[in-house]
Amino acid sequence: MASSQTENARPPQGVVALMGSGELTATMVEVHKALLRRLGDRPRAVFLDTPAGFQLNADQIAKKARAYFRERVGHPLGVASFRRKDLPPLDAAEAFRTLRAADYVLVGPGSPTYALRHWKGSPVPDILLDRVRSGGCLVAASAAALTVGRYTLPVYEIYKVGEEPVWIEGLDLLGRLGLDLVVVPHWNNAEGGTHDTRFCYMGEPRFRALEAQLPPGQGILGIDEHTAVILDFGAGRAEVRGLGAATLRRDGRESRFPSGRAFPLDAFGPGAAPGEAVPIGAVSPEPGPAAGQPGFWNRVRSLEESFHRALTQGDARGAVQAVLDLDRWVMETPDESDRVEAREVLREAVVSLGAELATRPASREACLAPLVEDLVRVRERFRREGRWAEADALREALGRAGVTVEDTPEGPRWRWE
Repeated sequence: MASSQTENARPPQGVVALMGSGELTATMVEVHKALLRRLGDRPRAVFLDTPAGFQLNADQIAKKARAYFRERVGHPLGVASFRRKDLPPLDAAEAFRTLRAADYVLVGPGSPTYALRHWKGSPVPDILLDRVRSGGCLVAASAAALTVGRYTLPVYEIYKVGEEPVWIEGLDLLGRLGLDLVVVPHWNNAEGGTHDTRFCYMGEPRFRALEAQLPPGQGILGIDEHTAVILDFGAGRAEVRGLGAATLRRDGRESRFPSGRAFPLDAFGPGAAPGEAVPIGAVSPEPGPAAGQPGFWNRVRSLEESFHRALTQGDARGAVQAVLDLDRWVMETPDESDRVEAREVLREAVVSLGAELATRPASREACLAPLVEDLVRVRERFRREGRWAEADALREALGRAGVTVEDTPEGPRWRWE
């Protein structure tokens, strides 16, 4: 790590863009385009694949990112492949060379703790910092956004594995650029349906416990899904774009930064008083879903939440109705890019519906047959013991449930009526 004296001697000139989610969706297309335009005619853009390096589909994720930039953003995207720190020396050197030559670095989905484990002790953090100081742009989205602050939330370990809520040390790239923050994407997540998954899947009780562990005065920057916070260090200002807002919490108080507005960069600094943030002006409007279609995407997210809520409650009719409403809403939009992206949400809902059905018995008979078999055996035991009243009561109870029991020389047989 460079010394603070050296870092202070080089005021950063570049941009850090933090995305709450949706870095490869229609909602962020115009944000990527605007960020690239700041870098001149032919900026070199690369995708850093470390956070998803442990996944079996890591190649497909990188391929998807390249296709998204080629087809949606209209710009080539290379790959700096550094999936683990024990790469062969030549492969690691090539990844570092690619990063050092990049003007625009995109880092996104995967595990924040995996990424930290392989970045720490490597040249990657200093390279990323140098890119921003030299006027480049670092886009850290979802999992990667969790790593750039002073502390990092081990979200999978807490939410999926059940470990106790705790922070781990982050890269603190923002601190080295003058902003002492903890970044929490997925701030307004609602995938839980009937249970609280706000604050990056933590829910309020766990997040309050996490907040209490932070040092006094520590700032937390929460970023809504499909929302970007653009920190322009050269211009000394910040912008919020997308479908949601940003929230700065410090010592239990918070400021809210709405989309479409620009703010002084020091509004995110330690000296900023919590409360309603005062904008310095409106962000220049841009065409496309991020600015032009918020109503469409709000409806998509609402129907998605209705679907998951119905599925959690076992409401088959409600789940199917949400899918049908989503299909109709998607097909009626005139915007082709919105329609393509929203159909991904629709397909995910259909897959979720199929997965839920796969866990259920194929029929009522398959579900109840083991219970009926046991009851018929109990009734036969009663008959052998001469307990005719109990045996008849069981037979009548089964009959009321649509099960007919016949006594034969070979033993009892039963069937559904």
